[in-house]
Amino acid sequence: MGITDVTCYRWHKEYSDLKGDQAQRLKERENQHLKRVVADLALEKALLTDAAEGNF
Repeated sequence: MGITDVTCYRWHKEYSDLKGDQAQRLKERENQHLKRVVADLALEKALLTDAAEGNF
């Protein structure tokens, strides 16, 4: 998979004891975070595009 043994061990240690509902909440939190990051980057890109075109 292209990951090191240390990373695999760390993930196993961190996530192996999660129950189903805990894993689902973790996934939802990560998705919310990623959506915020994408929205921030899209906004930044739009602002930079406008600035480059002189529409500010």
